[in-house]
Amino acid sequence: MKQAEVARSWRPSRRSLLTTGLGLSLASWAGQRSALADLAISRENKDKPHDILVTIFLRGGADGLNSVVPYMEDAYYRGRPNLSIAPPKDPRANTSAKLLDLNGFFGFHPALAPLLPIYREGQLAILHACGSHDTTRSHFEAMAAVERGLAAQGPGPASGWIARHLATTERTDDSPLRAVAFGGTLPDSLRGATNTVALESITDFELQAPKEKLQHYQDALSALYKPGKDEVFHAGQETLAVLDSLRKIDPAQYKPSQGAQYPDTDLGRGMRQTACLIRANLGLEVAALDRGGWDTHYAQGSTVGILSLSLDDLAKSVAAFHRDLGVEMSRVTVVVMTEFGRRVAENSGLGTDHGRASFMFLLGGGTHGGQVYTKWPGIEPHQLDETGDLKVTTDYRDVLAEVLSHRMRNDKTSEVFVNYSPQPMGLVTALK
Repeated sequence: MKQAEVARSWRPSRRSLLTTGLGLSLASWAGQRSALADLAISRENKDKPHDILVTIFLRGGADGLNSVVPYMEDAYYRGRPNLSIAPPKDPRANTSAKLLDLNGFFGFHPALAPLLPIYREGQLAILHACGSHDTTRSHFEAMAAVERGLAAQGPGPASGWIARHLATTERTDDSPLRAVAFGGTLPDSLRGATNTVALESITDFELQAPKEKLQHYQDALSALYKPGKDEVFHAGQETLAVLDSLRKIDPAQYKPSQGAQYPDTDLGRGMRQTACLIRANLGLEVAALDRGGWDTHYAQGSTVGILSLSLDDLAKSVAAFHRDLGVEMSRVTVVVMTEFGRRVAENSGLGTDHGRASFMFLLGGGTHGGQVYTKWPGIEPHQLDETGDLKVTTDYRDVLAEVLSHRMRNDKTSEVFVNYSPQPMGLVTALK
């Protein structure tokens, strides 16, 4: 039956809503418990509130050695004669071309300057020489391992680590906005999660119907789901309630607080919409965002180039988010991660090739920041791994497991990170 024919003589039933395509763009949620790909939203447990987790995946293998630079290592300057960045106190370099000192050994790339105040305030922790056990140097293999929550790609759960977190913390009153994806691709970290809908924008989460019939369908849906008590009726009621709330949110008109200015980039817009959803009090639980462009084989640059532009976008997006939320950051934890790092030595294309260990950022009100956490292995030739790369001395799962257990109140991390016993790191304060 064509849509126009349905519109003329439609008497709604639950089945018709799920089969005509005239219901919600997420109407499938009412028939199969729904969730979203890049944003996961759930009804907060008011007795024991948890943080909102925001993950930012830097796809392509971000260069940890030019992002958080071990400037006291002579091997860094020997290995990167063209790509290295001058140390903080180098009198020969302009201020804009020098590293920003962190602790007397490591320095920030100048493009990360917007994050330095957050670090000094103690709300940003930096981890170095971290990663997975993957040794393939393959983007596909390494990303799949990390997003599945495994040591390396191979046997293990096919689902993603965020999906398993959501499954182990699922409640009967979860919102229809428990998970939302900005974009058309479902990240592997959410693979296997129920309630999956991909959106280009919050505004895509709306009733799909002819404009002249919209009010008619809204009234019909309200009448249809109002009387029931079972799970499907409850799902419909919750979905309509969320739609009503979202109609009052216009992301284009959202005004960030405290003069925060998000960059007009995919990441900046994603962080802006995440802040918008948090402010809407819809129970946002997890937001997973991506930022590509980190595979810097060519023209990586030092303080100018591809890496610098990427770091600038990351720093400005995260700093704007932090400034915008202000005191609300006390209930938000942001994790920045990548699949692997780069080689110590630059290549002939003035770039760097695939390596092993890299960095992670952790920030939020519960973070024990202002420190660089690392079991630094060194980058002299004899200190590198068997293929000549920076060794992984901190397993990325240690970081994620501590965040889930301490900030997200997940007491089943053994089901999230299967066959792994995370090592405590003291990165965050545990919620009481």
